Parts: sequence; structure tokens; C-alpha cells
Amino acid sequence: MLIVIGGLPGTGKTTIGRELVARWSSVFLRVDTIEHALRTAYGRVEDIGPMGYLVAYELAKSNLALGMPVVADCVNPLAVTREAWRAVAASASSPMLEVEIVCSDLAEHRSRVERREADIQGFVLPTWQAVMHRNYEAWTTNRLVIDSALVSASEAAEVILDRSRRFAASEHRQSSARN
Repeated sequence: MLIVIGGLPGTGKTTIGRELVARWSSVFLRVDTIEHALRTAYGRVEDIGPMGYLVAYELAKSNLALGMPVVADCVNPLAVTREAWRAVAASASSPMLEVEIVCSDLAEHRSRVERREADIQGFVLPTWQAVMHRNYEAWTTNRLVIDSALVSASEAAEVILDRSRRFAASEHRQSSARN
């Protein structure tokens, strides 16, 4: 199964993703880590375009092909990136759960962005201004929405696990009915 956790910076994606993989043996792909490695490899260039996502898609495909569940942590800001993740799951014949993390408390969200420290050496975190002006298209597809202002990271991980189990069981029943 592929679980893609998206949302604006500072909403809690990485914290929730880490909680999730602590409970469920899976591959954790963090686009921030991939993008930082690419920037470092290319002499700290700012704009690497879609390269981080392209690498993440391929890593996800190869791990799904091995039968490993994958949790992808990324902003996933555009319809095209969301569709690309769906194509990854389809290419591996894997079920996919899309999760959008939001923080409905604007003051809390801003506080998180402004007080957090980078956990990747040399990684430059976005400012609140950058988060607010980021190109982030509204989602138009079905997804699980979790408000990190209302639930803890641990509770969010449990909700995602529960939904993924039910989703996988439903997919299995549908597949069995077709065969």
C-alpha cells in the first residue's frame, strides 16, 4: 500500500509520518530529505524543479514492487503531483491512501512554522511568509483530511492506520469479487 501524506509546511506531516512508521513496518520517503540531497549534490542550487518528487516516485515504485508498504511525506501541492502518486500506485497495482494534513488554527500553524528547527543538517526551513504564499492547489479528489490542531500526531497515525486497514480490506474484497 502507498500512503501519501501531504499538506503545507508546518502542519505536522513529518511528525505524523514518523508516528505512522513507528507503528507499521514500512518505507518512509520524505521529499524534503531527497530535495536537500539533490540541492547539496548540485552545489546548493535553489530550484531543482520536480526532481525530488521524480526520485520519490521511483523509490516508491521500486519498494512497492518488492511488496513493501510506502509512506510518502511531501507537500504534494499540485493536482499534477497528486496524479503522479496515483500513477505510481497503479503501476505497482497497489492500493493508495491520500492524506491531507491541515492545521485549522492559523496562530498555531504560524507558531509551528516560526519555532521549528531543521532536523536535516543544512536544510533551510520556509518562513511563514513563504508558507502563506506557496502555490498550493485545492484538493478536488477523495482523501482523508486530518486537522493537526484537533488531534495529536499519535492519534492521527492511528486514524491513518485504521483507514488504511479498512481500505486495503475493501480493495481485497473487490479484487476477489472480480476474480
